[in-house]
Amino acid sequence: MPNAALKILLMSAEVVPFAKTGGLADVAGALPKALRADGHDVRVAMPRYGRIDRARFDLSVALPPYPVPMDDHDIEAGLLQTHLPDHDDIPVYMVDNQHYYERDGIYMYEDDADRFIFFCRATLEGIKRLGWQPDVIHCHDWHTAIVPNWLKTIYKHDPFYARTACVYTIHNLAYQGIFGYRVLEVAGVDEYGFIAHPDMPHLNDVVDFMGRGIYYADIINTVSETYADEILQPDFGEGLDPLLRDRRDRLYGVLNGIDAELNDPAADQYIAAHYTAENLAGKAECKLDLQREAGLPQSRSTPVIGAISRLADQKGFDLIDQIAEPLLLHNDVQLIVLGTGDQRYHDRLNEIRARFPQQIATFLTFKAQLAQKIYAGSDMFLMPSRFEPCGLGQMIALRYGSIPIVRATGGLADTVRNFDPTSGEGNGFAFHPYHSMALYTTIVRALENYRYRHTWQQLMLRAMHADHSWASSARRYVDLYRRAIATRSDRPPREAYQKNAS
Repeated sequence: MPNAALKILLMSAEVVPFAKTGGLADVAGALPKALRADGHDVRVAMPRYGRIDRARFDLSVALPPYPVPMDDHDIEAGLLQTHLPDHDDIPVYMVDNQHYYERDGIYMYEDDADRFIFFCRATLEGIKRLGWQPDVIHCHDWHTAIVPNWLKTIYKHDPFYARTACVYTIHNLAYQGIFGYRVLEVAGVDEYGFIAHPDMPHLNDVVDFMGRGIYYADIINTVSETYADEILQPDFGEGLDPLLRDRRDRLYGVLNGIDAELNDPAADQYIAAHYTAENLAGKAECKLDLQREAGLPQSRSTPVIGAISRLADQKGFDLIDQIAEPLLLHNDVQLIVLGTGDQRYHDRLNEIRARFPQQIATFLTFKAQLAQKIYAGSDMFLMPSRFEPCGLGQMIALRYGSIPIVRATGGLADTVRNFDPTSGEGNGFAFHPYHSMALYTTIVRALENYRYRHTWQQLMLRAMHADHSWASSARRYVDLYRRAIATRSDRPPREAYQKNAS
């Protein structure tokens, strides 16, 4: 039945509001809500990290302790249960094990491979014990990439998963989860050896989790259509582009959405005044409030550019570094930066702030409340990324009427249309060549257009009327789920193993 409700298990290493280090958590927390609103039975699985308080999130026992195969022995897992906030009908299962997860952080441990193999195996075994049989398992990033591998190998003849398809989502191809041969033994797939590929000899002697997810999944997607095209080329493929080209008939792009309830200038609890596309008066108050909090002169007429980002080359901070001083020296503009990252950019921003204290404010931290104030109080939002699989900041900025200035790559190209003053079309300012002068001239072009208040207000209205909620993206995912079920195969995409490789 093509329109029947689906049973969907979403597996992720992090989920808002329980644990977050980046956009993956936002997706894993928001997509299930949109799927449930569309009538599907969706459940979420993640590890129960030590920082997740059992009392705060009302965690209860879903299963008594049960054995999980790891290498040549069993390790006991607990399975706890809660639900997404305000959504009692979306269960969240958390795999519990003191040895693996009772730590201060989430990632960057020497045994990360073991930790996420255990999470994945414990989830599959736990769901089986619960008797809830998913039609599709939706896996995210390298932490869960072993699951499509297992469904084609050690679970291949398990009747419980006989009809279960797998969709694998790449959020950022740069983080692949690369380990040594021992990991195959821990995961119980050593008899199949490494993946061999004539154009990727490096896969012949390492375990690349993401590579295995791409190889075995029924459907692969990434988080924007442009990025799905870009990663087929060596410049963006991170060494996996030959494998991606092999599987391009099953590779799709689905743009992420944003949580329209949390990011709503008409109801945001953190901003100084509420406003809508029908009544923009509150945005001016938000701007004055932001300038006050940033310690900058309060001025309704001076354009404010906001940036909320990891301070790294990938996010274009090498370009910002080159143009910041001439931009501030020759233009009436204020720049407010929120984020942490490479120390050299911390130092450089502090240097620029010392020279231009009336024009730049830097917050070398991350505060959710301040982020919302920047979205609401800024006139423009800066994202000159070298590459950007999707990006959420530009979509949130659009919703708040802060006009994005972006490099046209990945999800930025899919969401920000370059403004054409002749036709009046577009919702932001975009440039293509990754060059500091291209960024500089694009910012100056935005500043020039800002002077024309009617033109700018129309630009803001177009930005705020854009729909980047999860509803349309969720429907695209449902299409992929059904495609995965319809085209599911018991066999891997091609027989290309190195048996007993070592």
